[in-house]
Amino acid sequence: MYFFIGNLSFLDLWYSSVYTPKILVTCISENKSISFAGCLCQFFFSAGLAYSECYLLAAMAYDRYAAISNPLLYAQTMSKKLCISLVVYSYTGGFFNAIILTSNTFTLNFCGDNVIDDFFCDVPPLIKLACDVRESYQSVLYFLLTSNVIAPTLLILASYLFIIAAILRIRSTQGRLKAFSTCSSHLISVTLYYGSILYIYSRPSSSYSLERDKMVSTFYTVLFPMLNPMIYSLRNKDVKEALRKLFKLAPSEI
Repeated sequence: MYFFIGNLSFLDLWYSSVYTPKILVTCISENKSISFAGCLCQFFFSAGLAYSECYLLAAMAYDRYAAISNPLLYAQTMSKKLCISLVVYSYTGGFFNAIILTSNTFTLNFCGDNVIDDFFCDVPPLIKLACDVRESYQSVLYFLLTSNVIAPTLLILASYLFIIAAILRIRSTQGRLKAFSTCSSHLISVTLYYGSILYIYSRPSSSYSLERDKMVSTFYTVLFPMLNPMIYSLRNKDVKEALRKLFKLAPSEI
């Protein structure tokens, strides 16, 4: 579990670093432009890391299923080799699909004043700049949505169905609560992250509302990566005990 949480923290740090520095520079500088190459790089890494996180959250759901359904065989089931393989596959699948999305997006014909009406380079504002959006491009978006978001979502739902079935087999109420508490942090992260992504990218491009989508995209690119460490830390007994001791010691030290 901590191996996957550590990788999720690294991914979130990398993910927010793609956006935040440029957003801060744009806010404090008079020069609010971004080069074509800079926009392409930002778009590619943001897509690759977003897709990788989708796969990683699905792998973490399987990890929770393995821990709850058969805890005695957990160490054997989730071997070090399997854990590393799941993380490698997450990054490989994420960045492979990011290549597909980036190559198809930046071969569109852009026209107009080239003003990106957003905080960063993303699919909705770039589509608004395109002279025409081919049907094949819309098909690519739906394919990527299915393979990177909907498919991991179904895997997560299937894992939680098995987890619920395993929890219901536990006789004591305290045991059920303890088992479910190990999944609550992951469930919160999945709901927040997948909810915002599905809201933005599951709609036809003609229905994009940039003003509304700006706020939602800011949540999953900047706010959620910052919240994830807090979500997982505050559910951890060791962290809660350390915070409790800290606040007890603080008054006497003052």
